[in-house]
Amino acid sequence: MKNSLESRLGIFVALAVVAAVVIIEMLGGPEHFMRGYHLSTLFANVQELKVGDRVKMAGVEVGRVEKILLEGEKARVIMKMKRNAQVRTDSIATVKFTGLMGQNFVSLDFGTPGAPLATDNAQLESREQPDLSVVMTKIDDVATGVQNLTKSFSGLKIDELLGPFIDFMKDNRAPLTATISNINSVTHQVAQGQGTVGRLIYEDQLYNSALLTVSNLQSTLADAQVTVAHAREVVDQINAGQGTVGKLVKDDTLYKETTAFMTNMKEISQKINEGQGSVGKLINDQEFYKNAKLTLQKLDKATEGLEDQGPLSVLGIAVNSLL
Repeated sequence: MKNSLESRLGIFVALAVVAAVVIIEMLGGPEHFMRGYHLSTLFANVQELKVGDRVKMAGVEVGRVEKILLEGEKARVIMKMKRNAQVRTDSIATVKFTGLMGQNFVSLDFGTPGAPLATDNAQLESREQPDLSVVMTKIDDVATGVQNLTKSFSGLKIDELLGPFIDFMKDNRAPLTATISNINSVTHQVAQGQGTVGRLIYEDQLYNSALLTVSNLQSTLADAQVTVAHAREVVDQINAGQGTVGKLVKDDTLYKETTAFMTNMKEISQKINEGQGSVGKLINDQEFYKNAKLTLQKLDKATEGLEDQGPLSVLGIAVNSLL
């Protein structure tokens, strides 16, 4: 190759183009120079996420990771979104990866339909994914446990493992044979509809009885519903003041009359206790008691000589005694 000016200029331009491509990729790709808006979110672990990694919605690229900053005990991821990318304020960001050895990316869901769209510098909620290294560590622990389990059986023959079980089967061959025979007999009888279990399974009597019972329960339930409906009607009538009971409950006349009657009875009893009126005098006047006692004594004396007297004589004696 000739060391001419044209050759050196071509090599310089090629190197400049390569350098420009590398710088653009380091800055996050061509999207770094495109117009758009920024969103951010906080993660407890970004899991090897790097500047320039893609931001996707339903697998479609809608932006790139522009910055990753530590903020307290979390990492803030700032994303440069395309101008036409519509992300809602309740969208959730998740760090995912494309396969075990694939590149990480930020996945955004669509959010709730009708939610407002996120504006520049809005912050989204995040959801943490299990750390792949932790998962691989657990898988390695499980594999180690399985390996140790298989090592614990090494050196043992199959006869040593199954020997006790085989000896048990040999020693109890007759009882086991009889048990299996009995089970076969029982299942045969059940299949033929014999015995209690067989009849319960194959005869329709139990089914008919159960069906009749259910029908009776349904009829009883229907009657109960009718009774409840009637009771509800009666209660509604009472609440409306209809009928005798409704009037007694709702009408104030009975209450007023009862109150007046009790007041009058109280006044009467008070007058009787004070000796007012005929009844009060009869109850509280001692003179009336003495007169009544004297009259009874006279009647007792008048009746002493009635046994030997005639009707007219008896009448005259009684009158004279009273006078």
